[in-house]
Parts: sequence; structure tokens; C-alpha cells
Amino acid sequence: MNLGSATLIDMLRHGEPDGGQKFRGAIDDPLSALGWVQMRAAAGDYRDWEAIVSSPLCRCAAFAAELAARLDRPLEIMPGFSEISFGVWEGRSVAEVHASDPVTLARFWADPVAHPIPGGEPVLAFDERIGAAWADLLERYHGRHVLLVAHGGTIRMVLRRVLGMPLNHLWRFEVPFAALSRIRCYHEPGAEPRLVFHNGRLT
Repeated sequence: MNLGSATLIDMLRHGEPDGGQKFRGAIDDPLSALGWVQMRAAAGDYRDWEAIVSSPLCRCAAFAAELAARLDRPLEIMPGFSEISFGVWEGRSVAEVHASDPVTLARFWADPVAHPIPGGEPVLAFDERIGAAWADLLERYHGRHVLLVAHGGTIRMVLRRVLGMPLNHLWRFEVPFAALSRIRCYHEPGAEPRLVFHNGRLT
């Protein structure tokens, strides 16, 4: 696929992991049976990706490896795209955290920079890590069409960077399991990246 003067990055969030929805950053749960179905359905029979890039966590990397093998594409694992660590909330559902500490949770949702998760990765550090990984990806895959398999927080951080959103608005849009987004990054000087679609479908 010849993109001319642009790099095209599709971002796919992992499907449902074993244990369902909960704060899961560093915890390395595998995909559930439903999660595999969700991701295979999202990718479908699409074949235009020239390379697959993935977070190292198995809920992303296992599917990325399967897809790369099926399409006969190179696979690169990039640790910089791992999910944010949720500290003391790791492995707990939102309902559980809300029941035990509703004030801290509400403050985090409203402004994650000023009110970080106890023991978690600071959002500013997360932003720097994702920013560095994103810049590296764009440099290494300049002018190509790549699939990035990653996490809800990771994808939000990339999207907020592309859209120029402040960090404290990080949680203002949803990234469901197996959601697919596309970003087009132009190479002309001064050109801004474009969000082509979010939580959309491949055609």
C-alpha cells in the first residue's frame, strides 16, 4: 500500500481478558474466549498492514503474534506501549474501588494529573513514556501502514496527543474492548496528524 506522504497507524485495543473489566495495568491476564472472538472479528480479513506492533502484555501480544503469523507480517514488541500501572487498584473493579474509596476515585477521573492513583504510575510519566514510544514508532515505520495492538489507557494517551487534549481530559472518551482507531500522520512540514476514525470498522 503506497501512502505517499503519510504514515497510517491503526490502533486496536485488546479484547476482554480473563476476569472481565477491572483496573488491569501491570497484571498480565490472558484474553478470555470472548476476547479472542472480539479481536478476530475486529481484524477480520483485512490484509493491508505492513507490520504489527504490540505491547508486551499477553492480552495484546498473543493476538498480535497470531495475526502476524496469519498475514506473514513482521511483529515488533514495544514495551513502551504497556498500560499504565494502577497501583493499589490493580485487579479490582471500578465498583470495588468506588465502594472503598469513592473520593479518591472521583478525583482521579476528574483530574488524573493532580490526583494520581496511590502507588500507581503518575500520568505525567505515562504520557512521557507513550510519547517516546509513539515518536519511535513513527520514525521506524515512516510512510508505512502499521497495526498497533495496545491498551485502553495507551490508546487514550495517543489520541489525546493527536487531538491536543489536556492530560486531565484523558478519560473523556471511551475505548471499548477490541475498539479500532486510525491515525494518519502527514510528513509535510507543519502538517498536523489526523484522527481518521475512532471505534470504527475496517473496510
